[in-house]
Amino acid sequence: MRLGGVSAVFAAVGMLAAGHATADTFVPLPDGHQAAPGATVTRTGEHAVISPSMAANGVGRVVWVSGTVTADVTHTPTVERPGPYSTPADMPGTNNSSTHGASQVNTGYIVGCQVSIGDSAITAGLSGNVSTNGGGLSGSAGIQLGPGDVKFVRVGFKDILRPGVYSVGYRDFEIEIQGCGGYAQARSYTVVEIIGDHYSKTTLYGAPFSIG
Repeated sequence: MRLGGVSAVFAAVGMLAAGHATADTFVPLPDGHQAAPGATVTRTGEHAVISPSMAANGVGRVVWVSGTVTADVTHTPTVERPGPYSTPADMPGTNNSSTHGASQVNTGYIVGCQVSIGDSAITAGLSGNVSTNGGGLSGSAGIQLGPGDVKFVRVGFKDILRPGVYSVGYRDFEIEIQGCGGYAQARSYTVVEIIGDHYSKTTLYGAPFSIG
């Protein structure tokens, strides 16, 4: 059973999109796959379009990200009405599904200034210098980053109310970065949290890419 995906629609994809500068850079990104007990997570069609910030102040830039993530969930408790929601500051990258009584798939981006967001940084908890930043389905998010800062920007999520296939799709979700005078880097994340007697949390990271 496939349930309808959530999408954050912003603008047309690619270098010829309306409003994008001629200096835009198109970055194709590889698909990903992560299997775990109770859930299989895939990411397809991910890409980014990078532009200088319209503020033209030398410390800003903009990236439009697109992609589709899918969670194939084989077991989860059946839930009729989840909530209330919670996003604790000490659990970045997740909506902490266990607190609102429903399993969930959520996705977004880790963005850093003068930080290499590789596997070693993730294993080390991103050096403990992580804060959350609200994104959502509005189609855009603005973040302020200083040297060494890392922030999570959530793009979208979907509650998993019963076993099935769930997807979150987004197209040209805009992330505007200000305050970063050095290089900036980002990579996608997707978290599938299954609550109940057989609790599990599966995370799929995308490939890191430069935002200039």
